[in-house]
Amino acid sequence: MKLPGPDHPITIKPAGQRVRVILNGETIADSTRALELKEATYPSVLYIPREDAAMALLERTEHRTHCPYKGDASYFSIRTGEGRSENAIWSYEEPFPAMAEIKGHLAFYTERVDRIEVGAPQAM
Repeated sequence: MKLPGPDHPITIKPAGQRVRVILNGETIADSTRALELKEATYPSVLYIPREDAAMALLERTEHRTHCPYKGDASYFSIRTGEGRSENAIWSYEEPFPAMAEIKGHLAFYTERVDRIEVGAPQAM
């Protein structure tokens, strides 16, 4: 386990916007509670609470990866009436303590869904 630091910063903050994930015309996730994770020089990733996703459309796969900063990731495929998108979602179900905020959240590969819509900022 590695800890984020000056050489590899990771920040997590509320996205502050509505986030919708669409595949084959179906809304897979719709949330105003998404988190934005920014890791080092990588593009930001939006993590959506599972409660805001259509979990009935998701199928757990055997695929796994490991991040030395976040932990072990599990993967899900999405099944819609129009087909299936393999390993389109990852989730850190038991993240390392420094990344505890993303537990219970899902992240989507942008190239494995039709689009991820990010709406206007929420009124604070």
